[in-house]
Amino acid sequence: MEIEEKEFSDKAKQDFKLVQRAKQDDQKAFAELMKRYRKSVYHLILKMVRNPEDAEDLTIEAFSRAFKNLARFNPEFTFSTWLFRIATNNCIDFLRKKKLSTMSIDGTFKDDNGDDVGIDIKDGNLDPEDESIKLEKIEIVQGLVAKLPPKYQTLVKMRYFDELSYEEIAVELDAPLGTVKAQLHRARELLYDMIKNKKDVI
Repeated sequence: MEIEEKEFSDKAKQDFKLVQRAKQDDQKAFAELMKRYRKSVYHLILKMVRNPEDAEDLTIEAFSRAFKNLARFNPEFTFSTWLFRIATNNCIDFLRKKKLSTMSIDGTFKDDNGDDVGIDIKDGNLDPEDESIKLEKIEIVQGLVAKLPPKYQTLVKMRYFDELSYEEIAVELDAPLGTVKAQLHRARELLYDMIKNKKDVI
């Protein structure tokens, strides 16, 4: 189906071009897409999980999954709407796993056409789609972590796989909390670089 350009904003049209370039492994296109939406995805996730560190982790996972599945992107919708849906699904999985209080959030963000995109988080066990998301997320993160310098791998594994808090990691490693935060921040930046450069991890 051809895209009727009049239906989309200028930014959405630019996104379509970037997606096409990204599908051809254009690293600059991946970097530009991340630059455009990293902050908005982070703030969307932060509203849902209400924890900056968790929001950072989930933002990384959202971009990893989106770029890994770029071939499935449906151009009948804007890239931003598709990306935000992926981020939302990651959050739903996270909230269920953590058994946090559930909530319904309506109109927390708008897509590139200015339409409200509601989020509805429901209680219950993981359905097949959620389980697939969970398994794919684990696979993606494992691939990313394996590419990190050794000194960061332990920290990231404790954070992502053991799901320890910063404070718990500091106690476990007998390291200052500030050092743990600084090193995890650096590790995240390396993960973002690997995602947008597609270094054999997605």
